[in-house]
Amino acid sequence: MGLTIDNINQNVVAAKYAVRGELAVKSEEYRAKLSKGDAKDLPFDQVISANIGNPQQLDQKPITFIRQVLSLLENPLLLEKEDVLVQSLGYQTDVIERARKLLKAAGSVGAYSASTGVPAIKESIAEFLERRDGFPADPSKIYLSAGASSGVNTLLNVICAGPKTGILVPIPQYPLYTATLAVLNATCVPYLLDEHRHWGTNLETIRKSYDEAKANGTDVRAIVIINPGNPTGASLPEEDVRAVLEFANKENLVVMADEVYQTNVFLGEFHSFKRMLRLLQQEHPDGSYDSLQLASLHSVSKGMVGECGHRGGYFELCGFDPEVEAQIYKFVSIMLCAPVIGQCLVELMVNPPRKGDPSYELYEKEYNGIYNGLRQRAAALHNAFDEMEGVECDEPQGSMYLFPTINLPAKAAEAAKAEGRTADEFYCMRLLEATGICVVPGSGFGQKENTLHFRTTFLAPGTEWVGSIVKFHKEFMDKYR
Repeated sequence: MGLTIDNINQNVVAAKYAVRGELAVKSEEYRAKLSKGDAKDLPFDQVISANIGNPQQLDQKPITFIRQVLSLLENPLLLEKEDVLVQSLGYQTDVIERARKLLKAAGSVGAYSASTGVPAIKESIAEFLERRDGFPADPSKIYLSAGASSGVNTLLNVICAGPKTGILVPIPQYPLYTATLAVLNATCVPYLLDEHRHWGTNLETIRKSYDEAKANGTDVRAIVIINPGNPTGASLPEEDVRAVLEFANKENLVVMADEVYQTNVFLGEFHSFKRMLRLLQQEHPDGSYDSLQLASLHSVSKGMVGECGHRGGYFELCGFDPEVEAQIYKFVSIMLCAPVIGQCLVELMVNPPRKGDPSYELYEKEYNGIYNGLRQRAAALHNAFDEMEGVECDEPQGSMYLFPTINLPAKAAEAAKAEGRTADEFYCMRLLEATGICVVPGSGFGQKENTLHFRTTFLAPGTEWVGSIVKFHKEFMDKYR
């Protein structure tokens, strides 16, 4: 009989990953038609992939310093022509110096590194963490990974022992978490974020979800926090970070802090879980916070770096039992090492050119240009949502996303039901068909009962496409009102 949908791993069949689901597939079909010039029937001339945080697909330019160093790592023979690099190709001397340093540390980027990553790169990450948080970091507790997703997969594989293992996951959430838990046949314990508090965490809600799960026999072992948020864009205030750590310490939970958007903050500032943990340990010299287990993750895929395809990231462990760490080491060893070119990119992210370096001025100009462009497009989208009937949206706080509430007429819900879709899926499908703009329905991330949302990135260049959403929404509401 061979493989059929009924006899393969049903945990994989059950997993859902909406950001690359039906809408994304259809948008790629449209893109292919447009590229072949076979799209006379389409009412648009481009596809805007606002469904996934993929900056360089949407024309975010790579940072020159980073790409120049990478080019030398990939082709070290170029270093024999240093005069040509500098005089003819615009390479700065600090680019050449960094490439030599990384090649000395890593060897060939085509070879495996140590399982947990190149030691010198781990040391550079530790120095970055100390600058960021004001507390020392131990390179031996840092694990290089193929993007943050690989780190999440590693940690959940080690934490989850079976169907009774529960992980507290924010709703709405990035579906990597629920999908991975489904594949592992572990239990997702959802807790709702508070939309009326700028999508912040609500300790009462977390406690209620935790208590209900425990009462049902679930062994709740960890809590996931995404800060800044995906899909909400929320940037957590310091008091929320503290409250989560206090709760986790009391209930002996591992904290998984997904902090990949830490440089994408437009309101307030980023507060790392590591720094708050160290402050709590200072405040409690009795050692009552010394055994709190924290795993924090970062990635080169987001921020102003936006190098998703290079698959670079890391996670840092605090407070883990040495025997558990040994099993984490074993798991990453089974998966071999993260791509070495991605590891080098992590080093470039955490240790960029500094004031006085030859590459500093251009790096700052490019970095700030990307940041300001994101901020401007976020504001343009937010202003558009403010104009749209029945749409409510928080002011952009961080990450790359907005997650507006949409209040749709009853006739739209009836039309959606006739198609076997939820109302938000129906709305997003009509939007794609009318404009070529692909967003993700809120149901793909989880949402409070009787509410509807969609997630959109604000990565696409320009703001003309924002007007297409406004026009579509008016016509949709007129049709179904």
